[in-house]
Amino acid sequence: MSSITLKNIKKIYPITAEEIKSNKKKAKKKAQEQAPEEGFVPNLQITDEGVVAVQSFNLFIKDKEFVVLVGPSGCGKSTTLRMIAGLEEITEGELYIGDVYSNNIAPRDRNIAMVFQNYSLYPHMTVYDNMAFSLKLAKVPKDEIDRKVREAAKTLEITQILDRLPKALSGGQRQRVAIGRAIVRQPQVILMDEPLSNLDAKLRGQMRSEIIRLRQKIDTTFVYVTHDQIEAMTLGDRIVVMKDGFIQQVGTPQEVFNHPVNEFVAGFIGTPQINFFHNVPLKKVDGEYYVTIQNRDIKLDEKHQKTLKEKNQPEIETVVGVRPVHIELADDGFTGVIEVSEMMGSEVHLHINLNGDDIVAVIPTANLDLDRVSLGKKISFNFSPTLIHVFDAKTEENLI
Repeated sequence: MSSITLKNIKKIYPITAEEIKSNKKKAKKKAQEQAPEEGFVPNLQITDEGVVAVQSFNLFIKDKEFVVLVGPSGCGKSTTLRMIAGLEEITEGELYIGDVYSNNIAPRDRNIAMVFQNYSLYPHMTVYDNMAFSLKLAKVPKDEIDRKVREAAKTLEITQILDRLPKALSGGQRQRVAIGRAIVRQPQVILMDEPLSNLDAKLRGQMRSEIIRLRQKIDTTFVYVTHDQIEAMTLGDRIVVMKDGFIQQVGTPQEVFNHPVNEFVAGFIGTPQINFFHNVPLKKVDGEYYVTIQNRDIKLDEKHQKTLKEKNQPEIETVVGVRPVHIELADDGFTGVIEVSEMMGSEVHLHINLNGDDIVAVIPTANLDLDRVSLGKKISFNFSPTLIHVFDAKTEENLI
């Protein structure tokens, strides 16, 4: 049983009283400069105990599930991974690996393997010896070590480089060796900390496919950390979106993309990034809800109407999100000027100046008159009310 349970996990990095005072002053000054009229002070993540890197973290990872922790740099995802591995002490909360309380279990006794961002291969050892090292430490018989190493090498298609040193390998080969060293132990859980970040774009795509294939061959639980939302969407059974040490949303890639719980998740997940229309009033006319974007009243669809009516949503100021792939060219609608046109082959990415707002549209090039989308041209576009997201401008929560 290789499930993982994290209950109310918290991680605090202690700092001195002088550092706490200094950091709080800097953060408050920056916040007041950003929004002095509201007296806004954000969650500083600094307490009298120190800097809070992760807090109120609750998650159950099922046996053999592939879960991806994703978020911007500094959101606490790698710290969470390292707490599961035992490389970071848990300040508060409970960690269970299977049914075993694991807060105080040494890393070597957790039956967990970790793949690091920088591969961490022993430079003086061959690929074979790198992969066999942990088994030798565990005093596994020599013939069993050989069998396990060669099985893992075959799975990863690196049999032909077993006698080479790491310096003679490409980045992709080193990554395969690092993964091989992890799986050869047949661990309960494999943890991966941004393992593809040092690879070029083409190789990253290839290695994503390799990890998907590897996951199908290996019967274990994966926890994967990345700041790349494309990796998160393509690899994970479920995605855990993090910000400032808090979980923002947990769901399947499609759930997180189609139903983001707040403005941050909507903006972080999806490429190109979602378009936001700010200062949009949500109005109720004759019992029906409308949003007014650029002086155009848009009636929300029946599903959204039902949601808002059930909670008797008052009229408020909102932020409306529309994904670039949901924008379509139209004969009438919103009209702006094309400032940037990025040809991507099967589609073109248009940056449209709409009364000062930069709106990105992804338009398929099949049967498209390319002269229509050239720089400086006026263009009209529209989008279906069914596909928009409406966020409370103050709380940033998705209203529908």
